[in-house]
Amino acid sequence: MRRTPRDRMTPQERRAWRHNRRWIAALLVVWFVVSFVVSWYARELRFDFFGWPFSFWMGAQGALIVYVGMAALYAWRMNRADHEFEPDGHPAATAGADAGADADAAPRNAPPTPQRSAGADAA
Repeated sequence: MRRTPRDRMTPQERRAWRHNRRWIAALLVVWFVVSFVVSWYARELRFDFFGWPFSFWMGAQGALIVYVGMAALYAWRMNRADHEFEPDGHPAATAGADAGADADAAPRNAPPTPQRSAGADAA
């Protein structure tokens, strides 16, 4: 019998994924309100905000600021969640093809090794 991905998750992974889904749902609600609700009610939103009509300001600058803020908030919150849900603060190493891929690679700060040319062996 084949197990589904949900069956392979530990209780801690299920709790972390449920937490992540709640954040995604909340941010999608904010995105929907900023993108569609504000533009739908643009005529009714006729009050000055920083010297401009609110609907114009949201369309020109406000929505972009909210989107960047949402991305920053999600990144910050997921970094914090990694430290909450992982015992050592680092994501668990995955087994598979990528697990040992960098074992033979040179360290990132190491100088490049000189290459020998084909003519050097003949001399």
